[in-house]
Amino acid sequence: MSALGNLVGVLLTMFLIVLVARLVLDWAVTLAGRMPPWSFRARGITHRVTEPVIAPVRRVVRPVRAGGVAFDLAFTLVFLAVVVLQSVAFSL
Repeated sequence: MSALGNLVGVLLTMFLIVLVARLVLDWAVTLAGRMPPWSFRARGITHRVTEPVIAPVRRVVRPVRAGGVAFDLAFTLVFLAVVVLQSVAFSL
């Protein structure tokens, strides 16, 4: 394993953790009517970190609407891409 591959893999792992935190916080805010104030701050931080990566993908791949629900495929594609890139980085 190269040091560069290891470093990139660790950075991608940290980004993946932030993506999962964003997912959990978004669902928590959606499902629970009232959330503690720190959760909105944490949600804002996760959005600031991940949105620069997700927004360009979202411009190409629009959310899919199913009735009153919209599925954000951009988030899913970014998540899968990070997992694949992480595997590649750790194998270098």
